[in-house]
Formats: sequence, structure tokens, C-alpha cells
Amino acid sequence: MGVSFDKIDGSLWLNFDIQPSANPTPDKERDAKLENLGFGRVFTDHMAIVRYDQAHGWHGARIEARSNFPLDPAHAVLHYAQEIFEGLKAYKRDDGGVNLFRPDANARRFRDSADRMAMAQLPEQVFIEAIEQLVKIDRNWIPGGEGSLYLRPFMIASEVFLGVKPSSEYIFSVIASPVGSYFKGGPAPVSIWVSENYTRAAVGGTGGVKCGGNYAASLRAQAEAIERGCDQVVFLDALERRYVEELGGMNVFFVFDDGSLSTPPLGTILPGITRDSIITLARDAGRVVREEPYTIDQWRADAASGKLKEAFACGTAAVISPIGKVCSNHGDFTINGGQAGEVAMGLRKQLVDIQYGRAEDKHGWIKKVF
Repeated sequence: MGVSFDKIDGSLWLNFDIQPSANPTPDKERDAKLENLGFGRVFTDHMAIVRYDQAHGWHGARIEARSNFPLDPAHAVLHYAQEIFEGLKAYKRDDGGVNLFRPDANARRFRDSADRMAMAQLPEQVFIEAIEQLVKIDRNWIPGGEGSLYLRPFMIASEVFLGVKPSSEYIFSVIASPVGSYFKGGPAPVSIWVSENYTRAAVGGTGGVKCGGNYAASLRAQAEAIERGCDQVVFLDALERRYVEELGGMNVFFVFDDGSLSTPPLGTILPGITRDSIITLARDAGRVVREEPYTIDQWRADAASGKLKEAFACGTAAVISPIGKVCSNHGDFTINGGQAGEVAMGLRKQLVDIQYGRAEDKHGWIKKVF
């Protein structure tokens, strides 16, 4: 079957050429792999591929056996780091069907990231179709229970050249990895290290973009956190080194004694889809949610006075992770006695139940693949 192109509502739509793997993983081997899942170590049989060049635009959309890319040493991505990615999950419902959670939001953020990185913008419909087709062909890899299929759409600059300019060629791909529950035995509060030596992003930079460079820049600080016996690192603003921004790969929320929530404002931080969903669910429940700056000194003072009742981080992988302890060169402090809080855990359950189809989806967030 060849690749064809249609226009739907004036937008480009690519029909994917489906090329099943000639050597899929045997059922017994696949089931054995699904028995003991970590995160990002096991991969499904297939991947989605779409290519771009200036002469043809987006073309060659297909689902094929997962394999290595031919890689020229002069590929632009290797030298100038023109690349972006996304992360989302497919969830198995109790009736055996499969849900995607807000893939349209991932598609929009992917286009925004491409624009900031001077890359070709993939039509949102193509982004979603690539994910759906991959989920359909690899549906047997989706774990049951609290497991899910983690989906990693990404795009790299593939032009062969050594000049400093935007690439004229790109590869968009989606790979998939079955993952188990992020927390064994339920979410456990994490400890975080306040980074004073390193910053993640500055105004005008790429802090709001999901590109690998942001994460590479966080790794040394994360290593420092682990050296200090902490689970995660939290970054302060690059200008004054006072305002809390986000963790190495997660947004952060604060819960106060009046029931209100606060989270750092967008600009230099990633516009997390889990973050946005939590804001919506909290406001649905009548809670006040403020998007405003919050200093590390205020965090410490509010934890000591009891004004701050909870703090938690959020993201696709963990959904919500309570913060129990904050460590720094200026001393440590605990939050809520180092225990998970009711607000965080209530929001987590509400969100997870929507994702797995166990609760009503009032906002149209769920897209059923089948």
C-alpha cells in the first residue's frame, strides 16, 4: 500500500503505510518482558516515521519495524542539537479498550517547540495519527493494571552539513515503551536538592520548549542532588537565584492552609500538560489556583509556620509525586511531616481515574483509540 495525502479541513493529512514487522516478538517472550517493567528499557516491535525536506514537505509516512536510523556523522542534530520530543501514554481501560490522554495538547506543544527551535512544524493531525497507528499495531504491548504504554514522539534535524543554520531536512518518529506503575506500593514522598550552582533556563531561552538540551543542562545538577542523598533537583531562576521554577523534569505545586494552590508562572518553565490538568481539576473543585512567583525563602518560612501544608511535583511519568523534604546548603526542612498530603493524593487519583476511563471525562481530554 502506498502513501497518500489528503486535505481535511484544509490541513495536511498523511495516510500511513503500515508495514508490520516480519519478526515480531513471540508472545511468550513479550509476556515475560511485561512481567518486570522499569521505565524506558523495554520497547515495542514498531515505530512511526515521517520525513521532511523542503522540496516535498512532509512525506513517506509509515509504520515499520523498529530499527536503527542510518546516521551520517555530519547530521545536523549531532552538531547543533536541533531536536525536540514529547512524552505521553496509552492506557488500557477495564473493558479492554485503550485511551490516549490529551494528545492534542502534546501535538500543539510539539509545534510550539518546533517553531522555537527553527524546525519544520509537523501538522497536529499527523502527530496524532502516527501515535494512534503505532498504538494499534503494538496494542499487545500495553500492560494491564496501573501500567501503560509510554509514547515518545521526537524530531531530529537530518540534513548533512556543517553550517550553522536551520536544517532543511527532518525525521519525525514515534517509539513506544511499556512501563509499570511509577511507584511500587503507592507514591512515596521524594526529597529534593535546591540547586544554587546551576540554572535550567533564562528569559528568552528554551525553558518552555521540550528539547533535549534543557534536560542535558539539568543532569549535572541532578547528579549533585543524588550526591547529597536526594531524589530530585529543583532549580531557581537564573537572574536572582531566588524564585522556585521547576524540578529537573517536573513542574511543582504548593498547597496552603486555606486550601489554595500555587505554581510558578510559565515563561522559563515547561508548560506541562499534567500541570495544566491539575490546575483545571483543582479549580473545578472550587480551589483557588495562583500562577505566581514563589521564593525559596518563602517556601522555607511557610513550611516552618505551617502555612504550607503540601508540596508536590507533577509530570507524565509519575503523574504526581509528593515532596517530603527540601535540602540545601542553607539547611533542610520537611513538609507535612515528610508525608504525602491529601490534596496531592486526591488530585492524583482523580487524574489517573480519568486517564484509565474509571471516572467521567468532563473536559474531553480522552481520545479512545479503540
